[in-house]
Amino acid sequence: MSQQSQNLDFPSTASSSSKWESFWFDAFAIQGSITPHVLPNVLTVGVVASLICAVAAVTQKYLGVQLSLELTPYEFIGTALGLLLVLRTNAGYDRWWEARKLWGGIVNQSRNITISALAYGPQDQAWREKFVRLAASFPHAARLLLRGQNSSKELNALLGAQSASQILDTRHPPSTISLNLGLLLKEALEKGEIDSFAYMQIDRERAQLIDHIGACERILKTPLAHAYSIKIRRFIALFVLTLPFALLHSLDNFFLVPLVTMLVAYPLFSLDQLGVELQNPFNVHNLSHLPLDEISMTIEKNLLSLLAERGNSAEVSPVA
Repeated sequence: MSQQSQNLDFPSTASSSSKWESFWFDAFAIQGSITPHVLPNVLTVGVVASLICAVAAVTQKYLGVQLSLELTPYEFIGTALGLLLVLRTNAGYDRWWEARKLWGGIVNQSRNITISALAYGPQDQAWREKFVRLAASFPHAARLLLRGQNSSKELNALLGAQSASQILDTRHPPSTISLNLGLLLKEALEKGEIDSFAYMQIDRERAQLIDHIGACERILKTPLAHAYSIKIRRFIALFVLTLPFALLHSLDNFFLVPLVTMLVAYPLFSLDQLGVELQNPFNVHNLSHLPLDEISMTIEKNLLSLLAERGNSAEVSPVA
């Protein structure tokens, strides 16, 4: 059987078993899970439900009064509340996905501007190295800006400690790097080392880098409406704190009421917290934040590799 046909075979039993194990591993994983963030709230609901059951048992035994509500209204309320939470989670995921696409644009534009500069720019190796190192510094500066950080060993390695410090001391380091890239292009244009068409093309790529970081700042500085979050959390609190009264009406065993209440509260609290975690995809303290360190280092390695390849290769005539 050929190698191509082997690649088209169905997964083996071992791989299927691995997927099965991965499902159960993910289902009960704690690290990277939302569970530790919502567990205190779930336990609090369980304690409150237990107290309600205790009071209900006392009043029923000594006063003959049954503290219970009909379950039917909670079925409709729970459905509506679930839809609201899903809408909020989707809104948070949209922000996360938009941020990822913007950083994909930063990856592409960083490569494009470097390829164009090396292909159409001056042959001066010092100019090329300075340009490429500045381009490789842009994602690091963007990452620091979005995370509110002001020091970077990567910038020091690329630009030198003094230049990196001067850039980080400015109000908007990515704009400063973009300005320096523009000045290098202008210098090459004035010396006649780059034609005007190539200059306009490279400068357009440079401007799009600023467009991408500007869109990321919009996501960062305009979180989801806080009033919306307050209302949803108020509805969740009212729902889970009064749910035991409805369960008392339908469950004969008082001991099951706290357990069922916590089982219902867990997904509600989890969906609410997911919306919170996803709305800021740049914060390293949030779950599933974007891997900006890895993305920035990937861009840096790609650009420096292009510089090394272009610098070490001799002039090659086009292939006929």
